[in-house]
Amino acid sequence: MTRVLFVGQTPETVDFSDPALPPGFDAEKIRAGIAVGMSKLTERGWQADECMISPDEAGLATLEKQLTSTNYDCVVIGGGMRLPPKGLVMFEKVVNLVHKAAPGAAMAFNTRPEDTAEAAARWVRG
Repeated sequence: MTRVLFVGQTPETVDFSDPALPPGFDAEKIRAGIAVGMSKLTERGWQADECMISPDEAGLATLEKQLTSTNYDCVVIGGGMRLPPKGLVMFEKVVNLVHKAAPGAAMAFNTRPEDTAEAAARWVRG
């Protein structure tokens, strides 16, 4: 069975005052979008796991534990991890950790939580 991991920043840790984020974005909207995205992954018959992390070393430790707990065919890194410019260093750390801890997994990037399945589908078949 194809196994996909979605990695995103815990919505409650997002700085919604950041002008780089879309206006009106909030934790509730992010969580609703993630639920849609995860549902679309399972509708494709894939095993879908979610790993929401804090933007710090503790979050990276959480991600490393998740990545090493199973083999993933694809890891989708959410837009909230990479779009705000002030999050660039954390995004680089996440990408490098996925590369190290899940070397056989493809990496994909969504544009919003709801299109997580489409992002993964570009790299996995099944």
